[in-house]
Amino acid sequence: MSEILSDVLPIFLLILVGWVIVRAGILSASVGEAMSEFVFKIAVPLLLFQTIAEADFHGASPFRLWIAYFAGVTVAWTAGHLAATRLFGRDARIGVLAGVSSAFANNIFIGLPLVGRAVGPDGIVAMSILLAVHLPVMMIAGTMLMEQAERKQNGGSGRSLGEVLQQVGRNLVRNPLVVGLLAGLVVHLIGISLPTTLGTVVDDIANIAGPAALISLGMALRQYGLSGNLGVASVTSAFKLLLLPACVLAAAYLLGLSPEWRKALVLTSSVPTGVNAWLIANRFGVGHSLAASTITLTTALGALTVSLWAYMLG
Repeated sequence: MSEILSDVLPIFLLILVGWVIVRAGILSASVGEAMSEFVFKIAVPLLLFQTIAEADFHGASPFRLWIAYFAGVTVAWTAGHLAATRLFGRDARIGVLAGVSSAFANNIFIGLPLVGRAVGPDGIVAMSILLAVHLPVMMIAGTMLMEQAERKQNGGSGRSLGEVLQQVGRNLVRNPLVVGLLAGLVVHLIGISLPTTLGTVVDDIANIAGPAALISLGMALRQYGLSGNLGVASVTSAFKLLLLPACVLAAAYLLGLSPEWRKALVLTSSVPTGVNAWLIANRFGVGHSLAASTITLTTALGALTVSLWAYMLG
């Protein structure tokens, strides 16, 4: 158990450090936003580039990994949607936000550092494979379902699937994570090595991706807080922290994933809700309090539940 705590607690303590920095007025939240930009646009893409370029996939197919993870996402998303609309009587738009909040893990800022500490290089390879499709799949699903709910609620016509795919495609082409993954894949397939000096620079920047991501996340948490919808948020938080990783674990066993990949998927699925739930709420102007409360609750409880999952995985 002490080994598990040594892997998990530093993750959440670094988030706390970021929160205290802003709370105490040592640095402003705008500094955290700038650090977050650096993490998203520079540090994490270089980490993904480094991982894919040097990875040994042992001939493993990514499809079982994707199926295992998104099977869990489907169950948690559906449960969150049904709980909000059937149990709490909220409209379809809040139902979509509840589904997103129940199933959208913070894989970049928390999942990557956690898996790197608890699983190691094989876990980072699994994370890189997941991240290659995670954002586009989740954003397309969230956008399409929200636009359908908007039409149901307010009438009128929304964008077609083709229009949504075009927008997401344009965004992905400019997405630094996708650029880092594709560049790493090219280097891997060609089989070249970076010059020693350049490789050292890439390694040094990649090594600070995890701590910088966690501190910047903590610095951003003050904009969320517990702002309402606590009944629904409590349920979505439980689905996110308990139901999603349980379903991913079951699917990973059934599909015969390796212990390292299985542990990586379960751990990253068990982390708090990602800020993408908040971004979708902002995009459609609905569900801000639900997204904010779920992010805050899952982050506050995450150290306990992530430790539980790490203990169960051994």
